[in-house]
Amino acid sequence: MDYASAIPSPLLDLQSAAAAQSANGYDKIAARNARQARETAESFESVFLFEVLQSMYAGVKPGEFGGGHEETIFQSMMNEEVAKSISRQGGIGIADAVYREIMRQQEV
Repeated sequence: MDYASAIPSPLLDLQSAAAAQSANGYDKIAARNARQARETAESFESVFLFEVLQSMYAGVKPGEFGGGHEETIFQSMMNEEVAKSISRQGGIGIADAVYREIMRQQEV
């Protein structure tokens, strides 16, 4: 006797639908994880670029905008936004390497 033929076909359809839904759920989770990994990698690259820009301006004497604490704050804010912009537009390749490493670590 074939056991598959003994199972009512509506039950088989429910099992197939449940398996498909489970696979679809897995795909959604995988897509969400990939999106979060990409955002994290870009964020890391932007922090790195911010530090590079900060160190680049470390030797520049304040004074163009009157100097003082306000200019230092403005310079820091500008460096942060420039770093974010560079990272969003493709960056310098750090985000891609970090993304690949995050995804590789998730496979373990």
